[in-house]
Amino acid sequence: MAESNTGMRKPVFTKVDQLRPGTSGHTLTVKVVNSKMVLAKGRPDGPQMRQMRIAECLVGDETGIIVFTARNDQVDLMKADTTVILRNAKIDMFKGSMRLAVDKWGRVELTEPASFTVKEDNNLSLIEFELVNIVEE
Repeated sequence: MAESNTGMRKPVFTKVDQLRPGTSGHTLTVKVVNSKMVLAKGRPDGPQMRQMRIAECLVGDETGIIVFTARNDQVDLMKADTTVILRNAKIDMFKGSMRLAVDKWGRVELTEPASFTVKEDNNLSLIEFELVNIVEE
């Protein structure tokens, strides 16, 4: 009896060092190295506290680290030393460097602590990418 393919496909996990500019749909298991709030603004005058929060988090696995931009509720999950699964993450470019982000089509999930040691000396967000326009001859 052949196994049916109707269920959820098991996601293929991406390693940090496989991330490239302009790619999306990544599922990664990463450890949060650190997190710093870069923007927190609320409008307490609104009907509900409409807060906009952004944190830049250094996340990584055994292949390298990258900056993950956490927004709003994601900020609460991205605590140092926690392990998270980033589902359907994408690469945003910021001043020529890669940032990992999860928009409304993806999600951030806490998971059990990973056994790997984060490779902190391979920071993919420190690599500058030149945007090159290729002219067809």
